[in-house]
Amino acid sequence: MTTDAVRIRPAAPSDAAALAAALLRNREHMRHREPYRTEAYYTAEGQAERLADGGRRWFAVSTEAGEESEVIVGAAILSGIVLGPFRSASLGYWVDGRYTGRGLASALVEEVCRASREELGLHRIEACTMFDNLASQRVLAKSGFEQIGTAPRYLHIDGEWRDHHLFQRVLHDDPPPRG
Repeated sequence: MTTDAVRIRPAAPSDAAALAAALLRNREHMRHREPYRTEAYYTAEGQAERLADGGRRWFAVSTEAGEESEVIVGAAILSGIVLGPFRSASLGYWVDGRYTGRGLASALVEEVCRASREELGLHRIEACTMFDNLASQRVLAKSGFEQIGTAPRYLHIDGEWRDHHLFQRVLHDDPPPRG
């Protein structure tokens, strides 16, 4: 996705400092939706470790006039990638508090789904949301995800075990590659 001021691109190891700055800038905005994070998480070094963890990431980057370089304003990660007969992964995403309501989350999710099918050959993607995260549930529904269940006390978020709705999107029904 590209607009006049925002585009989506794959993450690179050199993004660690910009990602740390984006997460620090959005710390309070995301506090009620994220697990507890140590102070090291909000550093370039902490993000360099995360960028090397094997997950596939995409960033929404702003190139608005007056900015000296790209600013990360959203991210999506595909983790727990399993190939073989399962061909599945888990999706997570967030958007900068200043950029919500602009369709960036939907664009990130669509790019992950496209790359998952075309580049990774995945069959399905799963995602979850806390019960009260209606905005994220709308993003998933708009992107073709269907609710497949609930998970009591699924993740420890903001000091408590939180219940989540579980979603999936089946990308295709082609058989996995033989070999």
